[in-house]
Amino acid sequence: MTTPRITDSHCHLDFPDFDEERPEIIARALEAGVHRMVTICTRLRNEPQVRAIAEANDPVFYAAGTHPMSAAEEPMATVDELVALAQHPKFVGIGETGLDYHYTADSAEVQKTSLKVHIDAAQETGLPLIIHARAADDDMARILTEAYRAKPYACVMHCFSSSADLARAALDCGFYLSMSGIAAFPKSKDLREIFASAPLERILVETDSPYLAPPPYRGKRNEPGYSVHTAKIGAETFGLSYDEFAAATEANFERLFAKAASWSAA
Repeated sequence: MTTPRITDSHCHLDFPDFDEERPEIIARALEAGVHRMVTICTRLRNEPQVRAIAEANDPVFYAAGTHPMSAAEEPMATVDELVALAQHPKFVGIGETGLDYHYTADSAEVQKTSLKVHIDAAQETGLPLIIHARAADDDMARILTEAYRAKPYACVMHCFSSSADLARAALDCGFYLSMSGIAAFPKSKDLREIFASAPLERILVETDSPYLAPPPYRGKRNEPGYSVHTAKIGAETFGLSYDEFAAATEANFERLFAKAASWSAA
């Protein structure tokens, strides 16, 4: 019997947590049925190292942007810079970008400027925007929606753990919500209800590893193979078998990250 295949749509394989055993971590993911991973560069000066991981590993794709928590201390990205990076065959998304007022509310204006640069790049390249949102729901919904109405673009709300209102605003634009290990935590019943009320065709799974390991690994270092545990909770949330949920999220990933899908076909 074959293991259903899924994609970890958001991880950080360049982080030092993985330096000692990166090949083994990728191998474990493949063994678990996680046949594809998107590793995310959060500071553009690290893009060469992140690109190298994607180039060296067939199942790994990458995206790059300036994380909102780093926006004030990193050089401001430019649309031209992001568009140039997007020419790489394994570069499949813009970001992560977004707003985080939980830890870095003092840099809100810089974060908004950075976010708009990334939105412009997503609109220009046609690649999906990858959004980090924390404690900034109203600004997040307003900026994303206004930009979408001006010129439509594709987007995923990565590691979604915000309000039902932000979920609704994102879904109204045709965006995707990604389930991380947070959705698998026992106390995340309200979050699972937000996912359950969303269309199945707008759901992705991810680890955000090395962070947010789902049970039974909670509190330990997360890794891409553990997205299987989140996907099992996702299947329960939608009242589906694991095979059905895996197939649905794979189709969703390939629709949103079409560049990664076409690489697979090639």
